[in-house]
Order: sequence, then structure tokens, then C-alpha cells
Amino acid sequence: MRRRYMDAMALVRKYGKPDIFLTMTCNPNWDEIKSELFSGQTAQDRLDLVTRVFRAKLEELKRKLMDKDILGKVQSYVYVVEFQKKSLPHAHFLLIMKRKYKLTCPEQYDCLISAEFLDKKNYPELYKMVVKHMMHDPCGPLNPNCPCTKGRTSCKNYYPRAFCESTSQGKDSYPVYRRQNDGRKEKARGYELDNRWMVPYNPYLLRAFNCHINVSIVILTWRHATASNLLSIYSNTYTRGMTVHLSRLEKVTRKIATETLMR
Repeated sequence: MRRRYMDAMALVRKYGKPDIFLTMTCNPNWDEIKSELFSGQTAQDRLDLVTRVFRAKLEELKRKLMDKDILGKVQSYVYVVEFQKKSLPHAHFLLIMKRKYKLTCPEQYDCLISAEFLDKKNYPELYKMVVKHMMHDPCGPLNPNCPCTKGRTSCKNYYPRAFCESTSQGKDSYPVYRRQNDGRKEKARGYELDNRWMVPYNPYLLRAFNCHINVSIVILTWRHATASNLLSIYSNTYTRGMTVHLSRLEKVTRKIATETLMR
């Protein structure tokens, strides 16, 4: 884990901060999984099958990102694969784009990412996927027992987000995406939800993979913050039995950040 983390930091030092953060989660209802289940079985009964199908989808995602340049030409990338408590695998990617393809303004963000309902009449199949995969689980006052709210006064992921008429840079690591108060609502997980509950996504990738696939722009301007992002991704994935390394990695992160900022 430490070696992989240091490899990732070397990429940041050479090519700069990541530009895109992407998360892909396995869909247990993929046809490739359901068609191979025996009568009475669920995806949880065939973790070997789930893992193999997810690996194939992951390789296809890498081809689309790195070879077909769906989001632009990628200079470098790092990713990790994790398993949720329900045994569903998911992958986190950090993409560093080539200089010509770096995203620098809200108009460019809107070309790749949406955080709203699509036109139901023109894109009926994609619309269903958006409602099924890209709506944040009802939480907060709607469902205090939701994992992202349990033990807190509000959602740790800040949902529902505020309505916004246009995309802006934002004050933290991510942009404030356009979420218009256009009156559109859909019933998801037993509740009527609007654009405030939408997780940012790329329509092409969502249509291609039919699963939860969150795509966000990273607008960090200080590389020490980027180092913290990488530290979180690499350390939190392997904390079980390896916490002894975390303090050392944090020291390395601070050192690299200082050296980078002073250049």
C-alpha cells in the first residue's frame, strides 16, 4: 500500500493535481449477472460471478477513459477497488488530464457533467437510469436512519443540495453544479425527490454501464490538498491491519506538499 501511495504521489508531482474524480459501483442487476444465476439465487449468492463481471466492466471503463478519450485525453490516473459491506465492489478513479484537456470553467463542466433530470421524452431509457442509479438515498429528516445521517444532525454528503440556476466554481474541492428548481420530481425509494438529490454524472457513461457512476470535477488549487485526497483514497482502503503506516504517510504528504508549493 505504501509503495502504491508513493507511486501516486510521484504522478501528482510530475503532472499536477487530479482533474476528475470518478466512482463506479457494481450493479447486481446487470444482465451478465442475472442470466447466470440459478433459480432462487441472488447476486449475493454468487460473489465470484459478481466480481468477474465487475472486473470486465471495469476494464471496459478503462478502455473508454484511456483509449477512447470519452472525458478527454488522460495524462495519468490512479484507482482502487473496494468492496462494500453488502459485498458489491466499486472503484474510485482520479484522472489527471493532459494540459489541453483540463477543465477550467463552469461552461466546460456542464459539457461533461449533469446534476439534473434529463428530458424524459427525448431520453426515456437514460431517464430511467438516472432515477434508478443517480438519486441520493433519502436522508436527513426524511430518513434519520440512513447511514449518511445516522448519529448526525444532517447528511455527511450535504444532501439535499441547494437549488442553483447555473454551475459555479464552489468554495471547496468541487464545483457547485447546476440544479434548477424546475418542478421536476420522481419517486425514488419511497419518496418524491427533485434535482437537489441528484448525484453528478456523465450521461454517456451512465448509459454505457447502467450503474451508479458518479463523475465530479476536482477544482483544488493547492497540491497539498490533492495529496490529502490521494492519502484518503489509498489509506482508507487498506486501514484494516495497516494503520501503523498512516502517520508516516501523512508526514510524507506534508513534505511533498511543501516542496511542491515552494517550487
